[in-house]
This record gives sequence, C-alpha cells and structure tokens, in this order.
Amino acid sequence: MTLASGLYTGLVSHNRLKPRRHKLAYRIFMLLIDLDELADLKLKTLGVGRFNLFGFDERRFGDGSGRPLKAQVEAMLTDAGLPTGGPVRMLAMPQILGRAFNPLTVYFCYAANRTLSAILYEVNNTFGERHGYLIPAPNAALIRQGCAKGFYVSPFMDMDLSYSFKILRPEERVLVSVDTSDAEGLVLAASFAGERRELTDRELVRAWLTHPWMTIGIVAAIHWEALFIWLKGQKIRQRPKKPERFITVAPPAELAA
Repeated sequence: MTLASGLYTGLVSHNRLKPRRHKLAYRIFMLLIDLDELADLKLKTLGVGRFNLFGFDERRFGDGSGRPLKAQVEAMLTDAGLPTGGPVRMLAMPQILGRAFNPLTVYFCYAANRTLSAILYEVNNTFGERHGYLIPAPNAALIRQGCAKGFYVSPFMDMDLSYSFKILRPEERVLVSVDTSDAEGLVLAASFAGERRELTDRELVRAWLTHPWMTIGIVAAIHWEALFIWLKGQKIRQRPKKPERFITVAPPAELAA
C-alpha cells in the first residue's frame, strides 16, 4: 500500500526587515500525515497517541475538544460553507521523545472529488495559545493566499499586520512561505522548503540523527532569537486576549490574487 503520508526534510528561514534587521535559519524535518491513514502508520519508531522515539498525538492539535482531528477540521469546513469529504493532510513536526512545539501546522483539506478545498493554518504561540486561519484554496500546485493577522504570536510584532502565504502543495517538494506586512510593506519573511522522503523507520531515524535536538532546539531558538531582538532595541508589545473563536475564516475579499 502506497501512503500519502510522508517525511519532508529542509530549511526554515526567518528574515526580519524592520525596524531592526535580523536573520536566522535552521534545518528541521516535518511529517505529512493523512488523517485517514493513522491506523496504517504501523512503524516501530512512531507512536500514534502513545510514547515512542517519534510521536503523533491528535490531542496536541485542533481546538482542544478531544474529538478526532479530521472530524474537527471537517466541522470547520462545513461551518464555513466549504466542501468536505476528501483527505485532510497535515504538515507538522513530530514529537521527539514526547516533546513537540509546532509554531505553524498546515492542513491541506480536500473535497470528495479529491480537489483542494481549503488550507487551514494552525498557529501556536509560546504562551500555550492556539488559533487557526481557514482560507478557501484553488486546486493548483502553487497557491497564493492572504488574511489579516488576528492572533498574538511574537511580543515584537504588532497586531495590525497582514499575512501573505505562498504554498507549494506537498508532492516531491513542499514550500510554505509566510510574509508578514504592515501598511508600509514587508516586515518579516519566513519559509520552510523541504524534499520528500518515504515515511519509514529508516528515514525517520536518519532524519533524527541529523536533527537530534530539533524540538528542544526550536523552542530554545525562539527564545534565544527573542533575546537578540530585544537587545537590538525592539520594544515588547502587550499581549491581547486571544480570539473568542478558535478559527478565523478569511473572506473572499482577503484572498491574494
């Protein structure tokens, strides 16, 4: 049986342009999980809902209700008037020895006829809060979308900003690019570009050997880079209350051309 689920290794980069320039880049690996294939992921090193060297736990994603993750996503699509019935595939970092932090998880949501219906961007901040942006998507290989920022992420970023997404759907390669802009132009450019490997024990261990402290490193990197930004004189923004609704649905007018 050929699985749609896979493994992507690549580079994350962040380039802050203003008010102080700052760059960082680090290598990571991510899993593409088809939520219909969870029962078929019978790997020795990957625990689905249980502890292992690598792990995937639905309870660490979504709205925190405990419902199966695909049912949650399809309910969000239905509430937004978007087609459902096809696969839901999510791009996220795995737990490593029980630890995980996903700043951004991307869900590719398909209609019953297997065409892309929408993309859900699920954002976590380091304060334990989570929010999703659900945006209708064209059935294309390269997708451009946009929406207004509605969730506090970084203490060094204002709320009156907008996101522009450029997505290469995960096949042999994947690209997730997020540009954050204010009224005067680009503030921050962030991206992940990766290449596909088969989701096997061998490839997972191979990826881990080249990224052994990935999860701890990402959390540490976020706080380490925050220190550097603060030392450069960037002021800290007050954290507002999180949105009342877990999902922001981008209206058609906010879709990027």
